[in-house]
Amino acid sequence: MIRRGAALRIAVAQPRCAAHDVTANAVAHAEAVRAAGARVVVFPEMSLTGYELDAAPVSPDDERLAPIITACAETGTLALVGAPVPGPRIGVLAVDGDGARVVYGKVHLHGSEADRFVPGECAVIDVDGWRLGLAVCRDTGIPEHAAKTAALGMDGYVAGVVHADDEAEVHGERARRVAADHGVWVATAAFAGPTGGGFDRTSGRSGIWSADGEQIAEASADPDDFARAVFTE
Repeated sequence: MIRRGAALRIAVAQPRCAAHDVTANAVAHAEAVRAAGARVVVFPEMSLTGYELDAAPVSPDDERLAPIITACAETGTLALVGAPVPGPRIGVLAVDGDGARVVYGKVHLHGSEADRFVPGECAVIDVDGWRLGLAVCRDTGIPEHAAKTAALGMDGYVAGVVHADDEAEVHGERARRVAADHGVWVATAAFAGPTGGGFDRTSGRSGIWSADGEQIAEASADPDDFARAVFTE
């Protein structure tokens, strides 16, 4: 294991989402940031647009992100927001009180995603001495992805996903595997409510698992819920 900072309060959020409506969705994300009361808040795959593969990429300097930036400034939060980003990639925007930046692009594209997006590369970010490995949906089901990310040095593995309502158990199965293989905490933010790509009903039930594979916190299946826990040594 590598050196970490103090305990890290982290939340996984599943805000309501209107298809393609970045303005409305950014407000919902800001509300989630304020409600979660966490240092890091993880959001689902493409949470800013919905899982709409034809959604336009969201630039880090997009003015519609302002509500999230303001909420993060007020709370001292780093929000890991799902969105299509320039590339184009299925990406993660790291948003704090100073603005937004692209920190990740989904590596393992699924099905028709590859018709519109290009793959990214494994990545970690440092938050208060904790190195958080990043993942999006199908990445979590590829053991090689977690292994390559762990090789960069990680203390936690955080992911945004979209799963159907009958796939909620997938979160735990994959989280326990990552914890067992790499001895790290896992946080998975799952979409709740309907979205594109044929997902008329999604799973919700975002969760957080300790490094020994125990589930520490779980959200309900409802939009606007969240779960929160503290990463510790």
